[in-house]
Amino acid sequence: MPAQPLDEGTLKELVADATAAPSMHNAQPWRFQYRRSTRTLTLRAEFDREMPEADPSTRGLHVGCGAALLNLRASASHRGLDAVTTLLPVPGDPALVASVRLHEGTGVPATPADAALAALYPAIRHRHTSRYPFDDRAIPDDVRALLTEAARREGVEFAFLPPDHLEGVLVLIRDGEGFDLRDPAREAEQRYWTRDTSREAPVDGVPDYAFGPTDASGRALNRDFAGTDIVPGRADALFEDRPQLALLRTARDRPADWLRAGQALERVLLTAVLHGLVASFATQPLEWPELRHLLRAPALGTGHPQMIVRLGYGPEGPCTPRRPVAEVLTIEP
Repeated sequence: MPAQPLDEGTLKELVADATAAPSMHNAQPWRFQYRRSTRTLTLRAEFDREMPEADPSTRGLHVGCGAALLNLRASASHRGLDAVTTLLPVPGDPALVASVRLHEGTGVPATPADAALAALYPAIRHRHTSRYPFDDRAIPDDVRALLTEAARREGVEFAFLPPDHLEGVLVLIRDGEGFDLRDPAREAEQRYWTRDTSREAPVDGVPDYAFGPTDASGRALNRDFAGTDIVPGRADALFEDRPQLALLRTARDRPADWLRAGQALERVLLTAVLHGLVASFATQPLEWPELRHLLRAPALGTGHPQMIVRLGYGPEGPCTPRRPVAEVLTIEP
């Protein structure tokens, strides 16, 4: 498509698309700055939105910023804009996680890489975390291969857990959930990021309508954002016995790798939407070092685990709130 002019309206659309990305507890730990003189949009991490109990290294924060960056790249490609991206461009400024130099396309046909990104654009606003039961229909092998390839394009490994190892990972997830519930500081931090919609109209955090039902079998798979609280009228439901889980892994474990993991994660999720899948996350064991270490068992593959993704066929999750673009975008001369 012809490139859209890079005016203020287009910038706001790009950032609105970027901020549709998932982030830990929907904290949305990002801010964007556009400098007209260099036609560069920078992505900055907002460390005042970090979670020192559950995410002391800010690994999860960086994964969320990476997901927003992938959305930005897909939105730019959809609009015919070239986006030259650099991760962590200023070593002395760790909050500056990426710079994206934007300019109108040359008018020549898009490269296959650009076209593949642009093709993901329609899924951005349809991607929502679904904390509901999925049905037992298996994801076809060809779709699994597409999801694996989506992550590979970002230099990250994505692999479904074989049946022999699924139960072990489910145990780690349940252990992580149990550790959380027994840790008052972590529960308080989680409660800080949940929202009672009968009292407020949230712009961030996880609203009560997005908690999903409790698992009637007592197995913890999705994080229970209600914690130890009782939510009146909340339903119970039976979740799938054999969830289809995949591990996202990187070769190294530095901030740049976390950003790549976030881009790969979002690329997988958008590809999944285009093939009729829904997804949720099981991050509990990733937030306890001793449990995350167990996820590095040789039988589960090599590399550093960055995300456990649950995929399948089921109800689309609800749309969760987003901060206004005016709050997260600054335009400078």
